[in-house]
Amino acid sequence: MRVRSALLSMSILTALLATVPSASASVAPYDGQASHSVALFSVKKPNNTAVQEFITNDSHLDRVSLYIGSAAGSGTITVSVRAVPAGATPAPANATTTIATKTLTIDSTLADQGWLEVPLDAAIVPGQKYYLFAEAASNQAISWSGVTTPVLGSLSSWNYDATYYGRQGGWNQEKTYRLAFYVNPSDSERCGSWAEKCYHAVATGLVRNSTTTAQASGSRYVDHSNVLARQDGTWSYLPTGATAAVSVAANDPGALTQIAESKAWLDSGKIPGAGPQRDAAERALLSMRALTQPNGAVAAAWGNGYYEYSWPRDSSFISAAFAATGHDVEAYQILKFNATTQSSYGTWEARYNFDTSMVRDGRHWQLDANGWVPWSAYQWYQAAPQDTRMARLTDIYPMIKKAADYTAAHLDANGLPPASPDYWELASAPTANISTAAPLLAGLNAAAELATQLQRSDDATRYTAAARQLSDGIAKFFAPNGYMRSPDPKYGHDSAATFMAPPFNAAPADLAPALDSTYTALRKSNGGLLPGDGPEHSWGDATWTPSTSFFALAWYGTGQTARADGVLDWVLAHRNALGELPEQVTSGGSPSAMAPLAWTDSLVLMSLLAKDGTPLPTPPSSK
Repeated sequence: MRVRSALLSMSILTALLATVPSASASVAPYDGQASHSVALFSVKKPNNTAVQEFITNDSHLDRVSLYIGSAAGSGTITVSVRAVPAGATPAPANATTTIATKTLTIDSTLADQGWLEVPLDAAIVPGQKYYLFAEAASNQAISWSGVTTPVLGSLSSWNYDATYYGRQGGWNQEKTYRLAFYVNPSDSERCGSWAEKCYHAVATGLVRNSTTTAQASGSRYVDHSNVLARQDGTWSYLPTGATAAVSVAANDPGALTQIAESKAWLDSGKIPGAGPQRDAAERALLSMRALTQPNGAVAAAWGNGYYEYSWPRDSSFISAAFAATGHDVEAYQILKFNATTQSSYGTWEARYNFDTSMVRDGRHWQLDANGWVPWSAYQWYQAAPQDTRMARLTDIYPMIKKAADYTAAHLDANGLPPASPDYWELASAPTANISTAAPLLAGLNAAAELATQLQRSDDATRYTAAARQLSDGIAKFFAPNGYMRSPDPKYGHDSAATFMAPPFNAAPADLAPALDSTYTALRKSNGGLLPGDGPEHSWGDATWTPSTSFFALAWYGTGQTARADGVLDWVLAHRNALGELPEQVTSGGSPSAMAPLAWTDSLVLMSLLAKDGTPLPTPPSSK
């Protein structure tokens, strides 16, 4: 839900293409950079091009591979190799120095990421410097991935954007970033680490936590597992304790052992839904488990460096879903991780590395976590085994107390929290917003109930009073405009109006028409929803599966089952070819951005539980 796609452009720095001399034959070849931890350049059209220098000892160019991510259901990408003469500024439209070129059509409904192999046929000079270009024409961006850390012996990457860098010729030399590519990849290098045919469109799937794989559309998961059966008949999985997936023959004993373990884990809990919806719930559970690290950190998604962190917000939802489906160990591990990352003030930063250190990227801390974490602790407690839950609640109660104390102490005279970045993750927030106020209300009510369970009557009284104060503030300043993003209507609607509904808060009497108007305002032609429609942020054409799923959960919680069913069906109909739930759906209806997204997985599971008649409990209201 966060504004991560925009971060692709943050790697673009201003510089001018300098004189480009040919390398001598004595220079070591640099014709393969396989690592792809982050999407570096957004390649949207011929006016936006990514380039990687390379030197090879080969005398003939047979093929090249690039690690790309596509947010487009259709379009073309042109890959070319050029020898750029000294002193030239090679605008993409001027291809007079092209050695070889190939234009490929991306015609699948898939929109994910992986190695794109391009056949080329040209004589080249060993030891000379060449330039691998990628230009795209599509409705959505194609990004070329690489690494932001130094690579021994590497040559420069370049970015061309005529509009953005027009006064400098449109070119920018990257001093650190290196794009992922192969020139004449060997069999062991093709499609990354697997000797198999490359596909123009690929679907992203998880093998296990810390490993993601891009697989051809003919691949599938072996039932009840994260073991991938590939189109060539082999299997891929991550052995216990390993850091890289291995390719094995079908029915390999090690893979079968892992499948049996995954099935036993699923059977130890509850899988909501029936038929295809049950299958979707199983995949969501397995994906959430794969994204959950051994210490309880939860990767929001995998395969893109901007997502491979633990957000307190996202992880709270995953913890709640694990608790509700009977996976107590994972739910509590997540709570323990969040306890280790809480500041001495009782707040949380936007996101954390898996070792509990904060991510220093300039993002402001986000107050809504002070509501989400206590709410998730309440969800865990309600589902936890009764013989151990009191002792374990006592262990994490200091976290709950610090969070609720901070919230209670920072409500203003109107009963509202301060302006704070929220799930939109904008750099600033002009006013108090519903997407912070509603979670904080849920968190205060949850903290009051947990304090009562531990016989902390003073704490319970204080949190109940603060919850009433906040509830009154919401009723006075948010309810009159239909629970829009801000008390000031100019900031528009927010899908977080749903946070005023179960299982977060007892729905106020006037919530139903507010949800109706919000849904209508945010719904796009593809059937999905935007997070908001105010002036703070332009969301583009793609819709967001978390915001859409919010309404399924809210309408189940308020008894509008038919409407909830329709929203849930839409979300489930837009999974990728491997059955993973994506973050976004393009205007044309294709799954887009990261898949799986753990937050959407958790929301779908909660919705299916509510549909089955076993909804998550709502913290008792202070009213």
